[in-house]
Amino acid sequence: MSDEAQKLGRNLKRIRTKKGITQGDIVRTLGMPKSFVSSIENGRTNPTLATITKLAKAIGVSVGELMK
Repeated sequence: MSDEAQKLGRNLKRIRTKKGITQGDIVRTLGMPKSFVSSIENGRTNPTLATITKLAKAIGVSVGELMK
């Protein structure tokens, strides 16, 4: 997968764990499969901008923060 997808995944996992948010919390908030969240964090999938926006909102950061 692309470097951007891997960077997004690392950032998502880092921010999520720092804030004490579990993958299950995101799954319950957004109604997406846990395997999909895991695939994003592992850089195996490249989510749409709409999904990135939802993830950012779910963990309480801006899209820019999640993507940097």
